[in-house]
This record gives sequence, structure tokens and C-alpha cells, in this order.
Amino acid sequence: MLPLVFTLLLGIIWFGRAFNIYSTIQQAAQQGAITAARNSCATTCGNATAPNGTVTSCPQTGPAGSVAYVIATVMCASSVDPTQIIANSPSAVSCVNPPNPATCTNASNITVCSQVLLNSPTSATQLPQCGVVVGFQYPYQFYLPFTSINMTQITLSAQAQSRMEN
Repeated sequence: MLPLVFTLLLGIIWFGRAFNIYSTIQQAAQQGAITAARNSCATTCGNATAPNGTVTSCPQTGPAGSVAYVIATVMCASSVDPTQIIANSPSAVSCVNPPNPATCTNASNITVCSQVLLNSPTSATQLPQCGVVVGFQYPYQFYLPFTSINMTQITLSAQAQSRMEN
């Protein structure tokens, strides 16, 4: 009976940690999308739509306005290692103006797509919303001895969008 209770307890702990990591990377992606969409001080603050900078560990200093910096800061606040981020291939995105396609950049394994059509106008009075989509993936490995999912690695995906501000 004791091994069963121990395995159940470990399962609760590891699934709880997986949920914690998933919610952390979703929050990090959302903060990254907000940073990418708000270009209010691009020349003085270093705020840019591209994820400038390379994430090597939990940042102490760096381009505070960069998407990679913001994502790494949010992940480090929850003790999630930002250096394990896996590249997320940009999905098919549509653009607001067909001559100006959506542009996607990928740095530090974080994909940032700008000029993305976030909604499809359903009426003549509704305006299309232009925005930014940020996405990346994060690996997670279960450690549940005596089970079939022991040492199984899953990939958690994070993607967030934010409306562009003028």
C-alpha cells in the first residue's frame, strides 16, 4: 500500500509542477506580447518588436524593453529556467494589408510575429485588429517511478497575442 500512496503523492507533485510551469510560460508569453506591441519609447528605452538579446540565464541586466528579457524575467520569478526554451515555428499568419505581410522574427528561440490580423471583421462597422503574436515551447520531464510515464518528456507550448497600440 505504501508504494501506491508514494507514487500517488509523487504524481500530484509532478503534475502540479507541470501546471505551474505551463501557467508561468503562458504569463511570460503574454508579457512578451505586451512588450512587443507597446513601442512607445523605441529609441530611448530599447523597446522593440524583435526579441533582441540572447537569453543565457536569469537576467540581471540587459535591454529591459526586449521581449526576450521580459520573458526570461517572468520565468525566473517562478524558478523556471529560460535557457531551456525550444523554438516555436511561426504558424500561418495573415496580415492586415496584403502588400505588407506579417513579419516574424526568431531570436532566443522566441518567435515574434508583428502586423498579424487578430480578428476577422464580421460587419462593415467592425475594424480589423492588428497585433503581435509571441510564441515558444518549453520541455518538461516527468519523474514518476513505477509508472509508464516515468522519464516521459512533454513539450509545453506558450502563445499569446496583444493588440498594437498607436
